[in-house]
Amino acid sequence: MKKALVIILVLFCTSAFAQDSLKYYNLLRINTTSTGMKVLGAWGIVNLGTGAIWGWNSKNTSFTVDVNGNPVYASTSGIGPEGQYFYQMNTIWGAADFATALLGYASIQKYRKKNLTASETIEQQKKLEKIFLINGALDIGYLGVGAYLKFTGDSRNSPIMKGYGESILMQGGFLLIFDGLMYHAEKRNGTRLRNFLEKHPISFDGRHIGTVITM
Repeated sequence: MKKALVIILVLFCTSAFAQDSLKYYNLLRINTTSTGMKVLGAWGIVNLGTGAIWGWNSKNTSFTVDVNGNPVYASTSGIGPEGQYFYQMNTIWGAADFATALLGYASIQKYRKKNLTASETIEQQKKLEKIFLINGALDIGYLGVGAYLKFTGDSRNSPIMKGYGESILMQGGFLLIFDGLMYHAEKRNGTRLRNFLEKHPISFDGRHIGTVITM
């Protein structure tokens, strides 16, 4: 009788431990991603605000023509046409970053009240790691596009290409750092989760959860 009670107690404690551990790793993933989305959203707001002030105000720049009919630009606010195009592109990126952050934050919150199984937890963790890894590869592409526009704008003396190119270089650089840090954080969380599951294999039948004990 005592032996049976001990076994029941051990199984009960093991089940509670496994359930609490899964909740911990799920919350860890959710909180890490939520923090990242807040940072991305704040970056988007900054770009939207500065872009609205400097990029879309026609009073920022004016121009006349020289004797050959070529435009001569003058700045009334400390930035030239290149700077104005730079801020215009920042506005576009800011809107995209803010929208992405908003959707990402809302999407991850729905998992706070869900009790995911071990396999579902692993699946969600791998999904996030893959997303940030792919985003990092895309960021390198953005840097390439920005460098091309900047180089072409310099050679053609095109303010719009130089301004857009410099903006894309800055935005791509920020996103590469952001996605790199997020991938590192999520990968670390995933490694901790996988190490835990290797040491404490968990089974789940839809109603009961527990660790697998080999006799």
